[in-house]
Amino acid sequence: MNCPDCGEPAEATDRYCENCGGSLQLRRTPSGGPIGRVGDAGCVGCGSAVAADGFCETCGRAQPAGRDRMEYDLELVAGVSDRGRARVRNEDSMAFGVVGPSGSPQTVVAVVCDGVGSTERADSASQTAVDAALESIVDSLLSGSSPRSATEDGAAAAYAATSELARPNSPETAPSCTFVSAVVTSSEITVGWIGDSRAYWVSSSPDVPSRRLTTDDTLVAQLVAAGMDEEEASASLNAHALARWVGADAEQAPPHVTVLKPEAPGRLLLCSDGLWNYLPDAESLAAKVADAEPLKVAAELTSIANELGGHDNITVVVVPWEGRVP
Repeated sequence: MNCPDCGEPAEATDRYCENCGGSLQLRRTPSGGPIGRVGDAGCVGCGSAVAADGFCETCGRAQPAGRDRMEYDLELVAGVSDRGRARVRNEDSMAFGVVGPSGSPQTVVAVVCDGVGSTERADSASQTAVDAALESIVDSLLSGSSPRSATEDGAAAAYAATSELARPNSPETAPSCTFVSAVVTSSEITVGWIGDSRAYWVSSSPDVPSRRLTTDDTLVAQLVAAGMDEEEASASLNAHALARWVGADAEQAPPHVTVLKPEAPGRLLLCSDGLWNYLPDAESLAAKVADAEPLKVAAELTSIANELGGHDNITVVVVPWEGRVP
């Protein structure tokens, strides 16, 4: 094989190029999010050079502007993160990558974090958490860990990274975020979460139902689990307050983990509450998901959330699954 960055020959088992140091086993979104001038890292669609006017010189795609609108497309996984219509800034973050040589991808890893708006530097918390979690999950997988163990390692890395952002004298406003991750292989999907960012399975078969894969870590979810009627629970004081989150002031514990072995092709969706507040159940999401490429699906769902009000930041990551890594 050859290094995708510099073209130098490499062994299939090498993790990094000996010539340029680039990763040979991972194609991922930019660490740190959109840094510097838009287009410095190449087109978000095809990777080609971006002209000074902000459009790709090859495919013509307009490039997103900073954190207000982030779009990344790795073909096997794509995502959109948007500020929405009401918030001053985008405090959501996403990171994802394809593990394995470029000619034979093995696994897709994705992470979405939603910064807790009542804490300081929530955008830094979410970006730090997704980067740390993605790197940890990938390292664990390449070291031979199971997807479940790698998911737990990723959550622990997110806790550790966000804790370093806290100011010693103000723990009550420690930068914090929610967390949801996915490890997608040819046989199963492993999802981990802390907080109220969600994962959904949207089936492509009429014989296999779509379903939500996560349960929110909120007061209302705890009340419903205890037997209270959902409408009554939702009317309770601070019903939607988080019971768990990632941050220096959080009680560190392993993430919830679930494993899905799909019975038919479909799509995995990871999202923040900026989307699911408008489309909360799997059936309503499935009704809006067209048979299209992952980036188009993510962009369409983001547009729907904005059209319905866009009161919060919106992040959607889409991973198609067809019984194998496509």
